[in-house]
Amino acid sequence: MLEADFVIIGSGSAGSAMAYRLSEDGKHSVIVIEFGGSDVGPLIQMPSALSIPLNMSLYDWGFASEPEPHLGGRVLATPRGKVIGGSSSINGMVYVRGHARDFDHWAEQGAAGWGFADVLPYFKRMEDSDGGEDGWRGKSGPLHVQRGSRRNPLYGAFVEAGRQAGFELTDDYNGSKQEGFGPMEQTISGGRRWSAASAYLKPALRRKNVSLVKGFARRVIIENQRAIGVEIEAHKQIQVVKARREVIVAASSINSPKILMLSGIGPAEHLRENGIAVVADRPGVGRNLQDHMELYIQQESTRPITLNSVLNPFSKALIGAQWLFFKSGLGATNHFEAAAFVRSRAGVDYPDIQYHFIPAAVRYDGKAAAKSHGFQAHVGPMRSKSRGSVTLRSPDPKAKPVIHFNYMSHPDDWAEFRHCIRLTREIFGQSAFDAYRGQEISPGSHVQSDDDLDVFIRDHAESAYHPCGTCKMGRADDAMSVVDPECRVIGIEGLRVADSSIFPRVTNGNLNAPSIMTGEKASDHILGRTPLAPSNQEPWINPRWQASDR
Repeated sequence: MLEADFVIIGSGSAGSAMAYRLSEDGKHSVIVIEFGGSDVGPLIQMPSALSIPLNMSLYDWGFASEPEPHLGGRVLATPRGKVIGGSSSINGMVYVRGHARDFDHWAEQGAAGWGFADVLPYFKRMEDSDGGEDGWRGKSGPLHVQRGSRRNPLYGAFVEAGRQAGFELTDDYNGSKQEGFGPMEQTISGGRRWSAASAYLKPALRRKNVSLVKGFARRVIIENQRAIGVEIEAHKQIQVVKARREVIVAASSINSPKILMLSGIGPAEHLRENGIAVVADRPGVGRNLQDHMELYIQQESTRPITLNSVLNPFSKALIGAQWLFFKSGLGATNHFEAAAFVRSRAGVDYPDIQYHFIPAAVRYDGKAAAKSHGFQAHVGPMRSKSRGSVTLRSPDPKAKPVIHFNYMSHPDDWAEFRHCIRLTREIFGQSAFDAYRGQEISPGSHVQSDDDLDVFIRDHAESAYHPCGTCKMGRADDAMSVVDPECRVIGIEGLRVADSSIFPRVTNGNLNAPSIMTGEKASDHILGRTPLAPSNQEPWINPRWQASDR
């Protein structure tokens, strides 16, 4: 019999954290259901190979958006990890908690107990931070966080250019002060990717009370409004994994709403259209889909110091060998080693633009390197007002869901992106880059008018792969809430959702850190423990925020 106290669907950032915490005291048994396989092998473990697993059906569910009407009908890839560790095993390894105000906004929207004071202790509990701000960072948690070496002089040039343009500097955007230019943090340890599988799942699986079941989760089985197990397909047979206490869905912002709908929880009319009996009419399931978009602003480098010189097969082989034998060198970093969080204009009280900087001109997927040496900033607005949806394509659990991001559907998105491009040009134009700056590769210096910038945005804006929000957490009396502030699915007993799908609004930056935090905090709610005591630490807010963007 496959049976445990707690059954978790998904071994990703939140699921792995819950497997570790729910089993920690030895009193409860945990089964984790994961369809994907092992994360062993250099393509996942080698940080600089990050673009490869993103495009592999072995490790990725292979989701894509429907043709996006505001992006000229483009279909955008929506990678989600299909491997132990979930998306933390195929992501860019960038570690960003999010801004304090993000979480205060969650609480204001009905996620009581998820304000910054409440979540900061969980961020500290999960971290083993190397080089972070004293008093603001954890030092003994399972998740190793480090900074890159920043040996390439272009990293320093980027930070100095931000200072010259009048912006703040910050030595730790995950500490008291997110706003400013400074070093970027990575979930890398000992030269290897440090995923949620490495940090949480593998240590948990060494305990007798935790097991991993390889199978495809078809639906949650609900009797008399109570979740009692999960129907899975394994070894070409339908089986049931029974939950004595609770089922926890942690299958991603794409798969979690899909599984709920297949289980009869969702918008009643949509379920009936698919021939699914309605167990709980929750119109918010699959709604509120959000993401970050970004552009690559690329500049030629007049000096041959960029990564473009090592994109040839011989250099790649040398880098691979050094990494294989010594876990060092250019293979041991994701190359995102400098960052910035800035505000777009006066009157915005906390950053709403994020930068990743790398000393190469190359696409995120590793393709189409520039013909010359170059460097680039990935830049995008953090709080788009556009909202999309995830719906069922059919009642067949194997059918991929219909994903409508509705990117760039709000007029403010266009103004924000145009500002991002012009601001990046201003930063690249500072004297810090004088020794390196060649021609602008992308968009190209001829692209200047609003109309021309809009064409570039429509043709080239990419997902930053931060989908969230499709099972929104909020007040139980809010019709669009899917889970309450303890992650309980409203209207069903013994069922919770805990992953990025419950975020009321997308946080500032990459989503791995807040997803792991969600798993950490949800574990205390599931176990009925008193949450960690709120922090009284005050985050830094720019005293000039009403008067200036810098």
